[in-house]
Amino acid sequence: MNVPRQLSQFLAAGAVALAALSSAAQTSPSPQNPKKSSQTSPAPTAPVPNAPVSTHFPILLLAFGNARGWDVHIGPKGPELLERQGYPPIVLDPGEIAREGTADIWTYRAKDTATGAEVVVHLTRESCSDTSSTTKNPFRAVVNHSQIGTLEGCARIAAELFPRLPNQSAQADDDDDTDKKKPPALPPITNSKAPVAIAFLTPAGKVMVSRGGIKKIVATSGSELALSHDGKRLLYVRSDPKPSTLNAIVLYDFETGRGRDLLHGMVSEPFWSPDDARIAYRNAVDQKSQVWSAMPDAPEKALPFSAQNVDAVHGWADLHTVLASDAQNLYWLSEDKPVQTLALQEIYGDAWAIGGSDPLRLNPANSDLLLVSAGFRSAPGAASGFFLYELRSKRRVALSPGDQPARHGEWSRDGLQVFYTRLSPTASVIFRIFWDGTLPRRYADGSDLVTGP
Repeated sequence: MNVPRQLSQFLAAGAVALAALSSAAQTSPSPQNPKKSSQTSPAPTAPVPNAPVSTHFPILLLAFGNARGWDVHIGPKGPELLERQGYPPIVLDPGEIAREGTADIWTYRAKDTATGAEVVVHLTRESCSDTSSTTKNPFRAVVNHSQIGTLEGCARIAAELFPRLPNQSAQADDDDDTDKKKPPALPPITNSKAPVAIAFLTPAGKVMVSRGGIKKIVATSGSELALSHDGKRLLYVRSDPKPSTLNAIVLYDFETGRGRDLLHGMVSEPFWSPDDARIAYRNAVDQKSQVWSAMPDAPEKALPFSAQNVDAVHGWADLHTVLASDAQNLYWLSEDKPVQTLALQEIYGDAWAIGGSDPLRLNPANSDLLLVSAGFRSAPGAASGFFLYELRSKRRVALSPGDQPARHGEWSRDGLQVFYTRLSPTASVIFRIFWDGTLPRRYADGSDLVTGP
């Protein structure tokens, strides 16, 4: 009977001794020899953050609204890029970021780098579904651009839009002065299409047409070229020998290689209608300069399109509307609607000089976007260039390179490229630039290029 009690006492004493040894091991000092320690214990490895983390505002976001086709990229410093369907992207300069007390509501401020317009993004942490989807997003977003207006939508985490950042901390990014000054890269344009047909003037002034890589000289001289939408027919103006002031509008057929005079008189500036069924042109008759229209197969039945006196024709806005101007105003002349008028001064602003022969071209895919070729009021290095003007928002952005005198800007049919003539003392060269101002490059020797499909 005494043996179990003794064994129990022995085991209890052993447990106390083990506990004491364990406590001593935990409180004993670390080795004092660093060399010996480095040989026996590997150096600790610093953890690598997966992505920048902010303790006071969300970062690496995409705010978007599918109903109106827009999105805003929000990086560690704030809003960086605003994209809208049908318009070139807008680079933003991030500013202040503020939080409403302890609530999950943030305000991001930025500036439109091209115009200086204020941009404010309000972000609220609440479940949000875009109108075109049932997907739940963690944030609701409201974007206010002082020129464009208010855009409402949702926001989600989108670290994939910021490939530069995954292995950087937010603090390291803030400390990098070089990155602070570097604007975000514009997204590459991958859906542009090279024109199938083009027409232009060679350096010798000859009219050249190229379709499917096949080039043909149409005439030894000409001006004011216009290609049909299928690229098979060309209109151009031929001046009669001096001292006559009369012209001829000539129609050239690419497949037959033949041209014929379509209209005679004080006629100029022909343009094909969107369906190629009619042409609009300027005609001076009885001291009036007006827009007329004619069918290519029945030019003798040409009629006045509008009674409005104009100085220039700029093309068709739609099947029933022609864009024209005088010295003060731009007009939308329509067969079925009242005339719409916009003051040229509102389009040109203070930096650009209004000129009677300036080409104004509506974007083929967006009738709100106007391309204007003009001279500068005070030359900043180039006497002339071209700019984009948004009719609704009144947003104006210079597009031509600042060191290149340029004129005669023309849209490609996809609306993503602009072809223009670069002027020099010795020769004229045709360049192409994307609508966001990127990748200007030499395209051909000559001038006044127009495109077909």
